[in-house]
Amino acid sequence: MFTTEVLLALLITLLAGLATGIGSALAFFTKTTNTRFLAIALGFSAGVMIYISMVEIFFTAQEKLVDELGKGRGNWVNVMAFFGGIVFIGLIDRLVPSSENPHEVKKVEDLDEEKNLELKKKIKLKRLGMFTALAIAIHNFPEGMATFFAALSDLSIGIPIAIAIAIHNIPEGIAISVPIYYSTGSRRKAFIYSFLSGLAEPLGAIIGFLVLGPFMNDVVFGITFASIAGIMIFISFDELLPAAREYGEHHLSVYGLVGGMAVMALSLLLLI
Repeated sequence: MFTTEVLLALLITLLAGLATGIGSALAFFTKTTNTRFLAIALGFSAGVMIYISMVEIFFTAQEKLVDELGKGRGNWVNVMAFFGGIVFIGLIDRLVPSSENPHEVKKVEDLDEEKNLELKKKIKLKRLGMFTALAIAIHNFPEGMATFFAALSDLSIGIPIAIAIAIHNIPEGIAISVPIYYSTGSRRKAFIYSFLSGLAEPLGAIIGFLVLGPFMNDVVFGITFASIAGIMIFISFDELLPAAREYGEHHLSVYGLVGGMAVMALSLLLLI
């Protein structure tokens, strides 16, 4: 069952998830956040995901479903699966309490003011960090499934998606580790919580594979791929682009977005 291709796809998903640890390291070893870099990087990630979802993944799914189900039915199923992916990730987003929103922008330097909090406030801050870790883990679960199935299908699609997800996980690592660190004084605890939230991505990949693997055929593949496109589009517009704008100038996120699309387009052209 766990062939070389499956293990490679799992490894790629694991590495993407563990990028939360990079965010932890940045929080511990830098005094200020390079907001311009993060704005461009998050915009770039959104560009990669939007382009590859709408140009490659959506139409690959459409091709598989049309071949198996016919033109009319295949197109309907493809579109329904695409929006089903959006609804799925949207429901997960709605189920996470807004007060523990994992996508709230946090900068390393903002937390210097929190160093001298009273005990009660420290407990509240620790709770915020733990809930943020849980919320991000919940969000990472479907992201892990999407990255895994994309990598399993085609590494030329899976690797760019994994890189985009990894970049998107860096600020999430900051959001988890900083409140836990300043409430407990323990870098170790902060890193562990950040690390564990990243493990939700390979866990999502494994569960997705075990559930869907035995039934995998061209129809299931097409529906899964169309759903992945929907998930990626939602993540881009709901998480990446708003965070990019919050971290820096509006134009920087747009430049990153266009750059991500251009790099993805070029890489796909080189593979033809």
